[in-house]
Amino acid sequence: MKEKKKVLIAERVNIAAVKEVLEREVEVDIKLDLSRENLLKEIGNYDGLIIRSSTIVDEELLSSAKKLKVVGRGGNGIDNIDVDAATKKGVVVANTPDSNSISACELTIGLIIASSRHITKANDYLKSGKWDRKRFIGSELYNKTLGIIGLGRIGGLVASRMKAFDMKVIAYDPYIPDERFERLGVIKREKLEDLLLESDFITIHTPKTRETIGMIGEEEIKKMKEGVRVVNAARGGIIDEVALLAGMKSGKIIGSGLDVHEIEPSYNNPLFDLEGTVVTPHLGASTIEAQENVGEAIAKQVLCALQGEVIPNAINLPTLNRDELKVIKPYLELMEKLGKLYYQLYTTPIEIIDINYYGSIAKQDVEMITVAFLKGLLETIIKERVNYVNAKLIAVDRGIVINERKYIENYNGYTDLIKDKIRAKNEVFTLSGNLSTKNEGRLVEILGFEVDVTPTENMLVIKNNDIPGVIGKIGTILGNESVNIASMQVGRTKIGEEALMILNVDNDVPVETVNRVNEIDSILTVKKVKL
Repeated sequence: MKEKKKVLIAERVNIAAVKEVLEREVEVDIKLDLSRENLLKEIGNYDGLIIRSSTIVDEELLSSAKKLKVVGRGGNGIDNIDVDAATKKGVVVANTPDSNSISACELTIGLIIASSRHITKANDYLKSGKWDRKRFIGSELYNKTLGIIGLGRIGGLVASRMKAFDMKVIAYDPYIPDERFERLGVIKREKLEDLLLESDFITIHTPKTRETIGMIGEEEIKKMKEGVRVVNAARGGIIDEVALLAGMKSGKIIGSGLDVHEIEPSYNNPLFDLEGTVVTPHLGASTIEAQENVGEAIAKQVLCALQGEVIPNAINLPTLNRDELKVIKPYLELMEKLGKLYYQLYTTPIEIIDINYYGSIAKQDVEMITVAFLKGLLETIIKERVNYVNAKLIAVDRGIVINERKYIENYNGYTDLIKDKIRAKNEVFTLSGNLSTKNEGRLVEILGFEVDVTPTENMLVIKNNDIPGVIGKIGTILGNESVNIASMQVGRTKIGEEALMILNVDNDVPVETVNRVNEIDSILTVKKVKL
């Protein structure tokens, strides 16, 4: 019986929800009060780790975690996890942004509206027994420009909802592909400065990193419009609070909505004394729905990682939402298989890989598809763990140059096609694939030969001189050795010259049988392939 994988829950989450998802497939241990010393001793026994914000996952812990495949962080932040170190070791880092994304998005919108319409001030004023509408003249959102810094999950949700207010939505995010801007109908700004100059409202949705701490400071505020309003429901410290205070006192910024603060809990903050400030005590995830969702969500993420599936919300994987993943998943499966072909046919070290996307697939975010090809390519020759997390990093470390290009036009009649060219010294190896009408992956070209092959677990790839009788001789040998041929595809460029034969077989072909096939006159090469 196959040994179950083990997951350690080291911090408080919705444990009932976690266990309900995981215990059918894995063994779950709950140890909430482990000291750092004991955690380092025990982590080597576990394939998965579930934490919140207190446990530090750094290089020291990862070095002790020899079996670890995934760290699941309940909640949105990852400040306590060394993502780079995890990536190098092929450990998936996943959080649960979708569990509170809606909640954080809706709070952001609430802060924008509360700031523009003085809702909290008017509420307090009226409840104090006073009435004066003239004190609370606000500003409409209609026709204003909303600048979003960070167009990830929450930023994207805010963008789609604020467009319903007929706002002009612009965004700055150097790490998000242009396709996402286009899908959301958001205007891309290449520089933060351009967004600051143009926006009437600015909302921040970036993680807290070395790069983003203090990214809105004195100089950035100077570049903003007069009378701008600023909202931060992401992480405290991304806006320099001293600079924000000065900006508000000068009148440059006439309103701010803050759910997060540089120091939390935050007391006696001078920003709280300003009339134009709306503040909440880090309520982004504080909804019934978000709290219920986080346990189930992180458990599903961890289970996906342990089962070798692609995780749409992994931190150290290209960003994908569930709809995007559904579209590209057949391509992921195809490209991983195609990637496994090269090193089973050749041994020459690779220098350059060109991956070209044509037609409808070129309109998608294809980074994960490229990673799938690299994963398949490298795991055939590398003993250490190769997965979607570290495949690209390993390729670059081996000196492989990866070029990825998109062409919206069709290619040779194909409405979608992925064409791979591998250059290794004086050799050029090409192969192309697409999806059939049944959404199944197909190999449609290899080494310049047109074919139509469904990649299967066991295959033979044979080059031969194109003369009569070869196919019969191969079939006879395989039949005598009880190797059943499921399908055969033959490709050639000109009659009488070289031909390529690909056989899908039901079982692994013994080396002795491969050698017998290779002894046939006119056979040039025989390679068995296992996908």
